[in-house]
Amino acid sequence: MNKSLRKAVIAGNWKMNKTRPEAKELIEAIKPLAVGADCEVVVCVPFTNLETAVEATKGTNIHVGAQNCHFEKSGAFTGEISADMLTELGVEYVVLGHSERRQYFGETDETVNKRLKAALEAGLKPIVCIGELLWERECGITEEVLGKQCKLDFFGISAEDMKKTVIAYEPVWAIGTGKTATADQAEEACAYIRSVIAKMFDKATADAVTVQYGGSMNAKNAAELLSKPDVDGGLIGGASLKAPDFGVIIAAAKE
Repeated sequence: MNKSLRKAVIAGNWKMNKTRPEAKELIEAIKPLAVGADCEVVVCVPFTNLETAVEATKGTNIHVGAQNCHFEKSGAFTGEISADMLTELGVEYVVLGHSERRQYFGETDETVNKRLKAALEAGLKPIVCIGELLWERECGITEEVLGKQCKLDFFGISAEDMKKTVIAYEPVWAIGTGKTATADQAEEACAYIRSVIAKMFDKATADAVTVQYGGSMNAKNAAELLSKPDVDGGLIGGASLKAPDFGVIIAAAKE
């Protein structure tokens, strides 16, 4: 992390887990662990838990995020939620383009780009996920994949809006598999993403963008991953559902 240039963000992605009482209980357990955190702490909860989470985090340094939003303000989109609906609830962050959304629900770079623009217009702070498949890494085209995703997902975004956007590098082969990129692999990919942003915009914009690592970061590997200069935090899956583990990761971001 390079906190002199950009903020570190530790965000928990709860995925489809926790009822409202369970969500409140977990947030209450996280609260004391987040006090004095030297990073932005975010909990990205299911839609049904958003109101509970916003209420439970009032007066704390914990921010609330959603796990997706639609690109239209309203309309015949059964099962979808608009960015304006999220901001009305008091939500600050939104995860976009997660590999599970791309894999299971047909999201594409084009729809991620549209969702990103809608989120920014509504005043949300987007966390945009990009990353390569195992086959793509084995074929030696990781940089090509990351470069293409950056160019498509951030097409038509201004430099000022780019600075408000968090990028989560999530190697798809490390999502929910227990596999983790080495700290050097994570650094290499995050640094490359930053170099692409510099070419698309400028160095100042690239230096200001938070680039997280999002592939099975946990209590055991967080310190090593966060010690890398271009890894500016984490998008945490399973470990964010266990308050003690999430607390260890938050603490690692203080170093």
